[in-house]
Amino acid sequence: MKVALYLIPVTLGDSPIDLVIPSHNRYVIQNIRHFIVENERSARRFIKKIDPAIEIDDLQFYILNKHTSPEVLAAFLSPIFKGEPVGLLSEAGCPAIADPGADIVAIGQKMNVQIVPLVGPSSILLSLMASGFNGQNFAFRGYLPIEAEQRIKTLKKIEQSIYNQDQTQIFIETPYRNSKLVDDILKNCRPTTKLCLAADITCDNEFIKTLTIQEWSKKVPKLEKRPCIFLLYK
Repeated sequence: MKVALYLIPVTLGDSPIDLVIPSHNRYVIQNIRHFIVENERSARRFIKKIDPAIEIDDLQFYILNKHTSPEVLAAFLSPIFKGEPVGLLSEAGCPAIADPGADIVAIGQKMNVQIVPLVGPSSILLSLMASGFNGQNFAFRGYLPIEAEQRIKTLKKIEQSIYNQDQTQIFIETPYRNSKLVDDILKNCRPTTKLCLAADITCDNEFIKTLTIQEWSKKVPKLEKRPCIFLLYK
């Protein structure tokens, strides 16, 4: 196996490993002893699901989250220069996409480290695929502002991009604020604008539905505590 930084996708929920993770990823994980992770506990749980025979206590974990000092990031890649591969795990989905792992990938590029992205589930792309929206011109906006006035202003601005640029708009929210975001969308976007709600993607209770704002206003599903992707289009 190449000595490189491997970008390893993680399941989006409790979906079976074999349903969403290619068998090659298992081989890669089995041959890595150094992992850069956002949360060590959930990373250990995922690796154990991949292969119960792996000795978790033999692995080295480096924590990369919003509290990690930028000065220590380069050291996370030091095993590579000793001939050992390193794995980067997201909390869910693909590393470096709406994920702090992008910082370590950027450093790896500067250090001329080989970067190997592995195939796996991306809630952003899966929701776009299922929405029926424009997949040739789209923008992922991440999280919208928390402050109500600024969030509504941003919503109106990105909705305008749908009509001015023929561009699908994709964004996310912390699950406990899903209902508030939907409420803001229904109150401030055009009745004819289409909204796709994609929740619990790849899980048993997966829900993906596209309707106009006017149609959604009649009945909105309960989205509290459910990981959800929001997409707007004309």
